[in-house]
Amino acid sequence: MSALAAQIENGSVLDGLTAQPADPLLALIGLFRDDPRPGKIDMGVGVYRDAGGKTPVMAAVKAAEAFLLKDQQTKSYLGPEGDARFAELLTPIAFGEIDRARLCGVQTPGGTGALRLGAELLARGRAGARVLVGTPTWPNHVPLMEAAGLQIVPFKHFDVATQTLRFEETLAAIKGATPGDVILLHGCCHNPTGADYTVDQWNTLAPLIAERGLLPFVDLAYQGLGNGLEADAAGLRAVVAHNPDVLVAYSCDKNFGLYRERVGALFAVSDKVDVIQSNLLALARANWSMPPDHGAAIVRTILDSPELTASWRAELDAMRLRILSVREGVAAFDPALATLTQQTGMFSMLPLSPDQIRTLREVHAVYMAGSGRINVAGLTPDAIPAFAAAVAAVR
Repeated sequence: MSALAAQIENGSVLDGLTAQPADPLLALIGLFRDDPRPGKIDMGVGVYRDAGGKTPVMAAVKAAEAFLLKDQQTKSYLGPEGDARFAELLTPIAFGEIDRARLCGVQTPGGTGALRLGAELLARGRAGARVLVGTPTWPNHVPLMEAAGLQIVPFKHFDVATQTLRFEETLAAIKGATPGDVILLHGCCHNPTGADYTVDQWNTLAPLIAERGLLPFVDLAYQGLGNGLEADAAGLRAVVAHNPDVLVAYSCDKNFGLYRERVGALFAVSDKVDVIQSNLLALARANWSMPPDHGAAIVRTILDSPELTASWRAELDAMRLRILSVREGVAAFDPALATLTQQTGMFSMLPLSPDQIRTLREVHAVYMAGSGRINVAGLTPDAIPAFAAAVAAVR
């Protein structure tokens, strides 16, 4: 039988595919775009917006791009490790003082690429490894880990109805885990709840994770947008101080405003760093071969310049303070929303039912994710009263 005849008889391998549901957030974007009502409020898409409702390009980024346009000499490939200087310059921002002989870093396409690379490293180390994941979590965490063949073990991180962090349940999950399990931790600015561990809680978690023989995998995607660059790294640094092996997925998409450039890095801290690095490079080569250069080059250029670094830090702090002012403004308008001031970063999750969320959208032109997650940075100062009044109306 010829190959063509066999294909006709057996059908194409693509015939086994079934249509997948559309991403609900993408559908929400379309609904908001097509809504003609003035004063509509978009709190769904997870990007920073300034007081005018725009997602700006940072001044330091513009200056770095101008420098690259003038002085960049080649567009040749990077190696699979990406821009080594980029990872080197990020190291003290994320880790502070650290023994660099125990650290390796690989540039990745965004924080998502770092998470997937880390997941594949874990699966290569132990097929079907168990990963403890606090819920609710970023919606892509679970499918990303499962796609790498890892097993998800959920525990409750936050109770939406009572707006409380469930720290005792986190401790119970760690104590009940099996040595060799992985625990996925949000380094700061928890997405989607904004509910972070305190410094004291991190200092309790970190040695307990080590005592139980777990491997911490820290997702640090919003450093600088919560309580400041140093404060937002406190949890990660506590984990590194107590644990022999740590993976860290880092994103520059948010704190440098480089969303579409997809800028991230995966770091590993370990005495086995040479073996880990060799596996990371092999996995990166098989996934994307060489990472894109432009975004990492921007970050490197900024961090290599004291003037541009100072400009970036000042603008990042202004972004952080704007988010804080929105949280305080909403709470001042409606004390029932005061829990927003106890949370950090761009996101919070409101205790609203699907019907209430639909009413907010259809009646009040307030758009948010179906889970009740809101992007706090989506609120302009003028929109705060309308948002708070709309939420009060559906409660």
